[in-house]
Amino acid sequence: MSIYKSGEDYLETILILSRRNGNVRSVDIAHELNFKKSSVSVAMKNLRLNNYITINDNGYILLTESGLEIATKIYERHTILTDFLKSIGVNEEVAAEDACKIEHDLSSESFDALKKFISEHPVK
Repeated sequence: MSIYKSGEDYLETILILSRRNGNVRSVDIAHELNFKKSSVSVAMKNLRLNNYITINDNGYILLTESGLEIATKIYERHTILTDFLKSIGVNEEVAAEDACKIEHDLSSESFDALKKFISEHPVK
């Protein structure tokens, strides 16, 4: 099953919030992304129906194995791309915004080549 950019962003946000806070609720996601709670609720329903998340009886959102795999991939891309852009002189805020745009569309081949290049040419 393929997932859209917005779904990837939600999964990445769930991962980040779970690492930061332990538990994640829809309201936490809405607050983090500055979205309406109703929009987040619809997205969570879609992610749950596609087996990317589960929601327990307390309303906490948990990533499934497939959801965690996608979230981890997107977060790694975001982190590496942001750090790379900052290392070549891009402002931190702009680097993070641009990384968010690039992370979804960059092919695995290009991303792997970029990771290899960065590991072989560390910034001094």
